[in-house]
Amino acid sequence: MSRSLYIPEGYKSSLTLRETQHAIKYVKDVFQQALSFALTLDRVTAPLIVQKGSGINDDLNGVERKVEFDIKEINTNAEVVQSLAKWKRMALYRYGYQTGEGIYTDMNAIRRDDDADNTHSIFVDQWDWEKVITPEQRNVEFLKAAVRSIVKAVVYTKRKVRLRYPQLTGNINDEVFFITSQELEDMYPDKTPKEREKLIAKEHGTVFIMQIGGVLASGQKHDGRAPDYDDWSLNGDIMVWDEVLDNALEISSMGIRVDAESLKKQLAECGAEDRMQYKYHKMIADGTLPLTMGGGIGQSRLCMLLLEKAHIGEVQSSVWSDEVVEKCADNGIILL
Repeated sequence: MSRSLYIPEGYKSSLTLRETQHAIKYVKDVFQQALSFALTLDRVTAPLIVQKGSGINDDLNGVERKVEFDIKEINTNAEVVQSLAKWKRMALYRYGYQTGEGIYTDMNAIRRDDDADNTHSIFVDQWDWEKVITPEQRNVEFLKAAVRSIVKAVVYTKRKVRLRYPQLTGNINDEVFFITSQELEDMYPDKTPKEREKLIAKEHGTVFIMQIGGVLASGQKHDGRAPDYDDWSLNGDIMVWDEVLDNALEISSMGIRVDAESLKKQLAECGAEDRMQYKYHKMIADGTLPLTMGGGIGQSRLCMLLLEKAHIGEVQSSVWSDEVVEKCADNGIILL
């Protein structure tokens, strides 16, 4: 079932359909170069599919159904990836990356159980990145420094886009406001997590909400996170105020990854200790895999933000219900 579709009053794209296609490529070209420079990342090739039962596919919140199919040549079914969180850490180990070095890649996924709306599609495209860190760098200040670097890359890309397309007049705050999910709940105890995100993003423009995945004082979670990639005490989401949608827009989920101790703790908290049978989890537990930090940055989300679009379907080609297609067409929102 789709979430409600939001039509901004008086919305009209500042770019033609053809300009939009050119601008999408420009945004992606500029930003990925800026990201690579800011975080010292090499571009690599990544999989679209992995073998079922390998333990490499991301379980997200643990309830989403993966897209699965059989392969004629082998006895094992394959799954379309839901993210590359685990694959990237394995790749850093296999490729021999050292402290301070990292990788980024295009990640394309199908999340069949996602609710589609202005900012969500069953087709997910993002830059996935990961880099090797030291034990001493597993701290909040190091995490914050990486967040600031990503935001600077976003702001730089926006400036370049505005030079090419001066009809795009929006701005992005380059000063990041940091707050934990518990502090945010304490601030707005009578609000839902999404309402809290909207309020804090509207006030500060650019926000990093930290420590997502664990249970808050209210007994609820701010949002779900798989227990076996982010350390829930050292992760978060980058939220930016979107003037077109009059709402907070999440452009990145990222964090310092689990070590042996936090992996054991979080698996126990979720009742998922059975995952320790997988090679990936064993390699974290015995210290074979390097300590890392990483995340995903939504490509279509970023294009939406920088090109001042009202719907993600204006910057990516996906599948929508007839109702959404008709309502968008009636309101001048042209889906690709």
